Amino acid sequence: MAMNSIELFAGGGGLALAAAQSGFKHSSLIELDGDSVATLRKNVGSLGVNKKLLICSRDIREVDFKKYESKIDFLSGGPPCQPFSIGGKSKANNDIRDMFPYAVRALSEIKPAAFLFENVKGLLRENFSKYFNYIILQLTYPEIRKKEPGQNWEEHLAILERHHTGNVLCEGLKYNVVFRLINAADYGIPQKRERVFIVGFRNDIKGEWNFPKSTHSKAALEYEKNVTGEYWERHSIPKKTEENSLLPLYPKDEKKPWITVRDVIADLPNPENGNCGINNHIYQKGAKIYSGHTGSCLDEPSKTIKAGTHGVPGGENMIILDNGEVRYYTIREAARIQTFPDDYFFPCSWTESMRQIGNAVPVKLGRIIIQSIARTLQNATKPNFQSFGQS
Repeated sequence: MAMNSIELFAGGGGLALAAAQSGFKHSSLIELDGDSVATLRKNVGSLGVNKKLLICSRDIREVDFKKYESKIDFLSGGPPCQPFSIGGKSKANNDIRDMFPYAVRALSEIKPAAFLFENVKGLLRENFSKYFNYIILQLTYPEIRKKEPGQNWEEHLAILERHHTGNVLCEGLKYNVVFRLINAADYGIPQKRERVFIVGFRNDIKGEWNFPKSTHSKAALEYEKNVTGEYWERHSIPKKTEENSLLPLYPKDEKKPWITVRDVIADLPNPENGNCGINNHIYQKGAKIYSGHTGSCLDEPSKTIKAGTHGVPGGENMIILDNGEVRYYTIREAARIQTFPDDYFFPCSWTESMRQIGNAVPVKLGRIIIQSIARTLQNATKPNFQSFGQS
């Protein structure tokens, strides 16, 4: 029986699609941005949302989640990353776009069996460490709210720390929370993308869980390139192996090789030749190399596809072709790098679609993690007040 889920900050739908592919039935997708909502509504079939009304185009600060209490098994989302992004202003809790407090409120009102939140690597920076600890403790004890409206977050952190270290039995809502910095390339995504994933299980869920093991490695890719030459043979390209004296630098790795840009876009026609009949595969002119913006190599995983604070950043969204020239990724190429299926359509402009794609969780990576969460929930001892798969 399908389990029920809610997606916060759904964006263009990467994490929501991963949840749908993992067997969850969305009760609601919540997203404020109008262009992102347009993309979600264009793909309702893939997302498993049969009624467009289930896509809630509202500010999360105005949503009452109490109606979902004890009806939702899984809560997920990617709170806006700009407050913590290395490329942003890094204002953290002083940034009005910090939505973690509202994600915590949703958690306290919905009381799902498990949750998954994703954010940028910058969240783990040393100057954010105190606030990150605050986020984790809020997610652990979401019902322990600020005692007064004017109480600042550091005063609230002290309350949470005393509760967490106190030798008392926790009778209220509690989650067992873990987090990990994950490089998407290590899980078969054709992109060097490091993101923080935070996972929690409600304390009454009697089951064990850990992050899935990585399956791919740079070493295995280098071995295929420089020792066996299998990579070049697969693409019918003359071998570009290193000199024999350097081959010992590439020991055999039992993991699968990293997936490269060429691996996932080689079958697509050259977009410069005009209309090819493939969704979203349209040439975007204007790509140029300049300092710090050199594009991604075809024979490596892509650089991180980014949304950009002021438009699309060129270096991360360009590829270096075999002749040394550069061009922008088409929307379809960028979507493949984020492991969206080819039938997932982005109806907006190139700039807006690339923003949505850059903000998304790679679908395959989300599915790997969410499927493991689903297995734990399915195998767990059924809690007293939650029946999995029932509304």
